[in-house]
Amino acid sequence: MNAPANRPLIISDCDEVLLHMLVHFREYIGEEHEVDFHWEGGNFIDSMRDRASGRTLSEEEMWRLLNLFFDTEMHRQTAISGAVEAMGQLGELADIVILTNLKDHRAENRAAQLAGHGIDARVFTNQGPKGPALKAILEEYRPSRAFFIDDIAQHHASVAQDAGHVTRLHLVGEPAVAPHVACAFTAGDAHARIDNWTEALPWLLERLHEEKQ
Repeated sequence: MNAPANRPLIISDCDEVLLHMLVHFREYIGEEHEVDFHWEGGNFIDSMRDRASGRTLSEEEMWRLLNLFFDTEMHRQTAISGAVEAMGQLGELADIVILTNLKDHRAENRAAQLAGHGIDARVFTNQGPKGPALKAILEEYRPSRAFFIDDIAQHHASVAQDAGHVTRLHLVGEPAVAPHVACAFTAGDAHARIDNWTEALPWLLERLHEEKQ
């Protein structure tokens, strides 16, 4: 007799999927570092300028500010509308883990941050494309079916290459960011592009209910 299949698994990103990040980062560097941030889909680095001189920040300075934000300012981040409720409903049908591109030492803080918003989930940290990390998660959990949710098109391309059987939802929950993000669905690397949880949750639930049948 075959052993019962494991539960489905949802592997979700955090920033701009579950929690707002960019708007809070922009507020932080403006308030604390007098750096203005104007990003309209171009190069992230070129969007940061010293307020007094107008000088564009270097890549080193950009990473310093990003690291400072994640080390000291994660409390600023607010939940994206519908995300907490969606994770609650999805968790009734599937296991949920978070795959976030942060340095490894921040995993515990990210888990605590999400728990504070009502999302209790195991956190996996990663640097670079997410395909290899997701593949390792699948090898550990061996789910009956897996779903990947992320806001960055290149991560969908990576997962499509390394674990093409995973259902991939491209979701950019920050309205200020969504219009500027290349679409993984249009590129053929995601199964859908939905930028709000009001529509994304039914889309996922429908596929999870198909899994149960």
